[in-house]
Amino acid sequence: MPTYVYEVIKQDGTPGERFEVIQRMSDPVLTTHPETGEPVRKVITAAHFSGKWSDAEAKRTLNDDKRLGELGFTKYVKSSKGTYEKRAGDGPDLISAD
Repeated sequence: MPTYVYEVIKQDGTPGERFEVIQRMSDPVLTTHPETGEPVRKVITAAHFSGKWSDAEAKRTLNDDKRLGELGFTKYVKSSKGTYEKRAGDGPDLISAD
């Protein structure tokens, strides 16, 4: 079931405490805090998907030139002023400002 974020609406209309609630998608949206009875509103937040993703894994993938090429990315590394050499993927072997 998804986790939803709600925030308390203070008397002056400003946002208050935020809290999370695990609900079915078919459940009605909360209008009051389950414990205090204060008015609340649902907060739109970025989606969170759990899985095998981690920052460490992302860094390993981005540092692995062979893997980047397999994923369809092209990686260039600055070799001198205005010159970049290809390390992974498709494209010219060298890009120069000249």
